[in-house]
Amino acid sequence: MNEAAIGLADAASLSPWALFLQADIVVKVVMVGLLLASIWSWAIILDRARKLKSINREAAKFEDHFWQSESIDNLYEKSQKSKHPSAQIFNAGMSEWKRSLAKGRLDREGVRSRLTSIMNVAIAREIDELSDRLNILATVGSVAPFVGLFGTVWGIMRAFTAIAATQNTTLAVVAPGIAEALFATAIGLFAAIPAVIGYNRLLHGIGRIEARLSHFADEFHGLLSRQLDGMEEK
Repeated sequence: MNEAAIGLADAASLSPWALFLQADIVVKVVMVGLLLASIWSWAIILDRARKLKSINREAAKFEDHFWQSESIDNLYEKSQKSKHPSAQIFNAGMSEWKRSLAKGRLDREGVRSRLTSIMNVAIAREIDELSDRLNILATVGSVAPFVGLFGTVWGIMRAFTAIAATQNTTLAVVAPGIAEALFATAIGLFAAIPAVIGYNRLLHGIGRIEARLSHFADEFHGLLSRQLDGMEEK
């Protein structure tokens, strides 16, 4: 066998698949776990990114309907079945508004306070729902490198054991074990880096949606407050 053929054989033995097959059962479990965590992270990132994009689009559409609507009562009737956050905040405010007006005796400051509280609770509920599973990304991003490092340490220990058993420290003996060990760290970083980036980007997107919902709630609250002032003048 010539040198080129030997080089190809060595390269094949150090391919990712070959390194996985040669790995100890503990390192294999670590690698498989990290790959599954990476797939799970990507699924969460893509799902949340799609949902945030959809919510921004629906929020813009609803706000246009809100400001162009001639009657908020008609809009309230049409938005009863809507599930997007802007509609949920509007519906929560309108429900409290109608309950307050139905009492007969109108406590204006109490109505304003309850409207603020109700819409803030609605915003917090929507943001909590959007933030669901982001903790998984944070966990993968922070833990995956250490899990990969555990696989690396275990692999290096196994490599040193093999060196001691053969009493041979040539590169041909040392390289496969070291490569196998470092491969676990590489997979850990492969899982962690997208998870961290995705977590930060999604958190930023959720923060922007929260600000948008808060601005809408403040504008809606101001509109209802002006109506209360008009009732006060009667």
